Amino acid sequence: MELLGGGFARPWALLLLLGVPLAIAAAIRDRRRRAALHVPTLPALLHVGRGRLARIHWLPTALRCAALAACALALAGPLEAKPHARDLSVEGIDIVVALDLSTSMNAADFQPEDRLGAARRVLDDFIVRRPNDRIGLVVFAGEAYTQCPLTLDHQVLRDILGQLQTGAIADGTAIGNAIATSLNRLRESDAESRVVILITDGDSNAGNVSPGEAAQMARELGVQVHTIMVGRECEPGADCRVPFPTRDVFGRRAYKRVEIPVNPALLREIAQTTGGTFHVASDTAGLAQGLQEVLSSLEKTRIAEVRQLADRVERFDFFLLPALLLGLLEVGLATTRFRRFP
Repeated sequence: MELLGGGFARPWALLLLLGVPLAIAAAIRDRRRRAALHVPTLPALLHVGRGRLARIHWLPTALRCAALAACALALAGPLEAKPHARDLSVEGIDIVVALDLSTSMNAADFQPEDRLGAARRVLDDFIVRRPNDRIGLVVFAGEAYTQCPLTLDHQVLRDILGQLQTGAIADGTAIGNAIATSLNRLRESDAESRVVILITDGDSNAGNVSPGEAAQMARELGVQVHTIMVGRECEPGADCRVPFPTRDVFGRRAYKRVEIPVNPALLREIAQTTGGTFHVASDTAGLAQGLQEVLSSLEKTRIAEVRQLADRVERFDFFLLPALLLGLLEVGLATTRFRRFP
């Protein structure tokens, strides 16, 4: 590791170093004004003659100043670059993933997983394969919330993704609110390619922003909305029911076949309005392919972002421990070998 390769977390604290020359000046003035008698009280520990002791009268002051300087450096938070730290001024895309957390995502037609489990796993792999893209996460059901803002700290994003469950938000499918919330995360982005990836398995039936209004807002902002429908398009008259988890009379897990309303025409319209694409994912492989196709033709732009603290380690301990030791040594000498009277 490169010591101090990441700078300082709180560089303003370095102003405390100005106290070092002030402490030296105060010590010089104090010595000139005061007559002092040095009484060695620990002769068994420090065999220093009176003449030699007088010649190093500056030692306590030097220790005090060194302790002060070390404290200032520790408070400034020296940062050490990790070995795997990468330059974050790279080519990339700003992406917000809007993920449906309505209870219908518990449908178990993505065997051996339910829809949400498959989506989490595919998105996790997708995040790993996009190290140079800033990615954010919006979750929605009856309402929409930002779960993670745009970030290059993908480990944090993956940790959040792995904890998502249905039932945390009032049930429903607020597609318009999900798009609007995602646009708010992208509004301040300076990336040329700004993308919303909407993953849902239902029809819009909640929220105070209509999908059409949200799509128009995205179009005006130049943000493409790529929609992925989880499930399969059902032909008229076909059996569109899917296994859904429930409990039998004994409390054991069971499945019943239910039909989950979808609106592929709405998702197509959103994609067409914003210049995005529409995909249908009827299994895990189809979901992964849909995500890859969304990004395959996108234009990349340079994101100038400073190295994040996620790629640096604060090493205040390099200076805090020496500061304590120097301070204790100065106090010990000032009360023993360099004790002054009166």
